[in-house]
Amino acid sequence: MDQQPPETIQSELESFREQWKAEVSARTRNAGTSQQQQQPQQQPSLSSSHRQINRQPHHHLKRNEPSHRSAGSKPPAQLVDDDEEYVPTQSFDELDAPKAKGQRLDGEDATGSKGKEKSEPKTALEYYEHAVERETTGKLGDSLQLYRKAFRMDSRVDISYRDKHFPGRWKQQPNPSGASATVPSTAHHSLDGGGSGGSGAKEVAAPLSLSELIASFAAFTIEGSPPECEGMAPPRCFFAELPNEILVHILRDLALTDVAAFVRLSQVCKRLAFLVTTENQIWRRICVGSEVGFGGMHYHWQREINWEPLDIRQVLDELSDAEKEELEGGEIFTFSQLAQRRAVSSLATTNALLHSSLYNSSWQRMFRRRPRIRFNGCYICTVNYIRPGQHGANQTTWGTPVHIVTYYRYLRFFRDGTVISLLTTDEPAHVVHHLTKDNIALHRPDGPTNAPHHQHLPSVVVGGALKGRWRLSSALDREGDDTNKADSSNNMNSLADAEGDLYVETEGATGPKYMYLMELSLRSSSRAASRNKKLSWKGFWSHNRLTDDWAEFALKNDKPFFFSRVKSYGTGE
Repeated sequence: MDQQPPETIQSELESFREQWKAEVSARTRNAGTSQQQQQPQQQPSLSSSHRQINRQPHHHLKRNEPSHRSAGSKPPAQLVDDDEEYVPTQSFDELDAPKAKGQRLDGEDATGSKGKEKSEPKTALEYYEHAVERETTGKLGDSLQLYRKAFRMDSRVDISYRDKHFPGRWKQQPNPSGASATVPSTAHHSLDGGGSGGSGAKEVAAPLSLSELIASFAAFTIEGSPPECEGMAPPRCFFAELPNEILVHILRDLALTDVAAFVRLSQVCKRLAFLVTTENQIWRRICVGSEVGFGGMHYHWQREINWEPLDIRQVLDELSDAEKEELEGGEIFTFSQLAQRRAVSSLATTNALLHSSLYNSSWQRMFRRRPRIRFNGCYICTVNYIRPGQHGANQTTWGTPVHIVTYYRYLRFFRDGTVISLLTTDEPAHVVHHLTKDNIALHRPDGPTNAPHHQHLPSVVVGGALKGRWRLSSALDREGDDTNKADSSNNMNSLADAEGDLYVETEGATGPKYMYLMELSLRSSSRAASRNKKLSWKGFWSHNRLTDDWAEFALKNDKPFFFSRVKSYGTGE
């Protein structure tokens, strides 16, 4: 074959290089455009043997993050985990509890055989879902391993996860005009050809506020199902035919049974949304009642720490100045009369706080914002900290192991002023269903002699539980404070500020010689989506009853308590 001259070969190579560069540049531009439209997270360069996990599960994303951004805009700042903004809460059903009799925490029954376990994950998405579940319950070590497995199988598994569980939050808003993201949509402008100042421009109506939107639902009615076939009469809707008085009565009974279900009725239709939001008598009944409202809150001790009735000396020590005057005047004779007087005083305080600037005469606003204890679940504090491991004989310094330590604190409150406190390393799914007074009486070491063996559930769980009592703070806790002596215009605000603290006294872990005192705060952040679901630490002390000495526990690793609903508790009776 004839050899081509070097000049011809060089020119062909140069043309091939130019063609290759143009093709690579075109692919790069197309990939960048699709990434800006779909918003995938930036992927780091990872090797198969060592990967750095930079992605966060869905519950670390702040709620005020924009759902999309236009092309060419700057990328969002690094997401910060702020428990003041949003903290995921769990709901434990009866199906989550171990059902087998004699089952142990390691999954074996009394005969030593393994019970049924959940199916092992097979796909990257299943590994990622298991990792999120482990992280939610506080098992960071297990979650990291599952995250690594998921990302080794699929580097974009986090995008698949959010598309499956949160599809609406991450999709772009529709663009009717079909223009690019940087071009203003023509759907927001007039179609008559006029500009912003032209005669053909149409003014866009301002969006209604929430109160105005709800008020516009007043004329709507409850509509029944449409007819099954065209030309036939629609089926009869008995719920739509009810008089308004009977309908309000049904809604009130539902609200006293389950407030969450009552509020979810607003999603059914506009008429029910109007009733749920504006029916003030229902919200007043919720607030003043003892089922879920402030009639069931206690601002004085109701029981001893060991759940026995109060001693007369302690009752006399806690009397206010007005109650002492009534006692000296012979108006109070028995505990029942004192309790009745305090219930009347609590109702008067509730009515007075209603008209303060904090609640603006709204019973619904008061129920959401005023500090109160929830009885249909328990408060869980998940604590994680890292402890360095011991150096091995053949290990280098960079290979030093670390241990991720996880433990939990549980608080379950009862309507009679008692509480159960538990510190354990067991997961919530194995614990919350056993935090009952019956289990405490049967399975504690000081219980009856015929108690079951302590290696099985629920003995191993509630064996270390502590009895206690609780109360909320009131103006009596700040009687000597100068802020309570302000003029009458600030009395209601100072009374509202005096509320919000929670005092819990429990038995000591080493016997009756000691007593523990927890001081917690129920004040919620103004930006939080849900109220009264967080208990922040203010102090934790140990009291030696023999020497009357107080010692304070360091709360270096402890986190706040967060409420989780447990459906097996019912209404918390």
